[in-house]
Amino acid sequence: QFATAQTEGFLANDGSVIHYRTYGKGDPLLVINGGPGMNSNGFAALADSLSSDRMVILYDQRGTGQSTLPGISSKTISMKGMLDDLEVLRKALHINQWTILGHSFGGMLASYYAANYPERINALILSSSGGIDLELLQYVNRNIQQRLSSKDRQSLEYWNNKIAAGDTSHATRLRRGMALAPAYLYNRKFIPLIAERLTQGNTLINNLMWDDMRTIHFNCADSLATFNKPVLIIQGKQDIIEEKTARKAESVLKNSQVILLDHCGHYGWLDSPTLYFKNIRNFLSKLKS
Repeated sequence: QFATAQTEGFLANDGSVIHYRTYGKGDPLLVINGGPGMNSNGFAALADSLSSDRMVILYDQRGTGQSTLPGISSKTISMKGMLDDLEVLRKALHINQWTILGHSFGGMLASYYAANYPERINALILSSSGGIDLELLQYVNRNIQQRLSSKDRQSLEYWNNKIAAGDTSHATRLRRGMALAPAYLYNRKFIPLIAERLTQGNTLINNLMWDDMRTIHFNCADSLATFNKPVLIIQGKQDIIEEKTARKAESVLKNSQVILLDHCGHYGWLDSPTLYFKNIRNFLSKLKS
């Protein structure tokens, strides 16, 4: 049933180690997962689904999953470090140009990569992307709170306090995840899946990454104004990421289109799999030379 020959490898980059996996064969598609501070495990099924006619590359971002760092600090966690990892990976796999699918924070990193290495990109898919600047920080926490019931909010506060007091057991992190997951989903049946995913986040890496993005005044608009490769911007109508974030990217990226999926939250391949994959495959099929 699996048409995919999965390979796995480790690459050294200036004291850090990058873990990656590939699925399938053909034109390369890099998948950058969300976070920051999360491993790529939750994206294996997505990578597998898209690998029937191409090579899909998945990797653990620095300091997450099986990718290791000598230490976690503002020196090792930065957007520049993230870019360097992508270039090390691309060169090691002997790829001249690849298509990149970035989800959530991964969409922000993909946009930053496109701003810095436009010649290395064949096309871009921004899936529930955090955007091309930091505007989402003005509204995203409010949207998360609004999508939770008062019971969920109380539960989230309770478990956050337990974790802050030093209880970082998996059971406690999972209970926190169960309270938080409904914010990200339209279909509640996926709450256990996303709750488990939410236990995998590294809070320190997450905080350091956002600090770095504020420090560098993360904004790709000027650089992306000249980017003319095809871009698909896809997200749920009920996403915590607002439509205005997608529209801003669309206004800057001249060869882009926005697809909004109804009855769909932050994870299109869970809430609206048929339309999510149909739109992505349709976009990818047009890239064939």
